[in-house]
Formats: sequence, C-alpha cells, structure tokens
Amino acid sequence: MPNIKSAKKRVKVNAVKAMNNQMAKSALKTTLKKFDTAVAAGDKAEATVAYTTAVKAVDQAAAKHLLHKNNAANKKSKMTVKLNGMA
Repeated sequence: MPNIKSAKKRVKVNAVKAMNNQMAKSALKTTLKKFDTAVAAGDKAEATVAYTTAVKAVDQAAAKHLLHKNNAANKKSKMTVKLNGMA
C-alpha cells in the first residue's frame, strides 16, 4: 500500500481508468456479438444495421487505444466479408 499522497492518488485514478476501459471493452464485445447473431440468423437488414454500429464501435475503440489500429482494421474486414457473404 502506498504511503505517499501522490502514489495513493495514482492507485485511485488507475482503478477508475481500468474500470472505464473494462466497461468499454465489454460494450464493444456485446456490439460485435450482436452483429454475429444477426449474421447467423440470416437477416440481411438487421445485419446491415448491426454492421454499421459495430464498425463505429470498433473505430471508437481504436481511437481510444482500446484496440490496436491493425486489430480494428482486421475486425472490420472480417465483418465486411461476413456481411457480403450473406448474399
């Protein structure tokens, strides 16, 4: 346990940031799963709507450095292939 005042503050700040990152990652995973379930159901219209929200969420996660930019591009590419393969 830290004794210095600034170190105590660091522990608190890091805990808050870790919680925010965890919530953001969880929300991203939920969005991606919604897209996967829409594709699995075979509903093209629902999948298209889920695709746009998922791409936006991936881009925002990459902007916040929750995902590496190459990882985000890879996820978007795979989602596009899934969506185009529904035809």
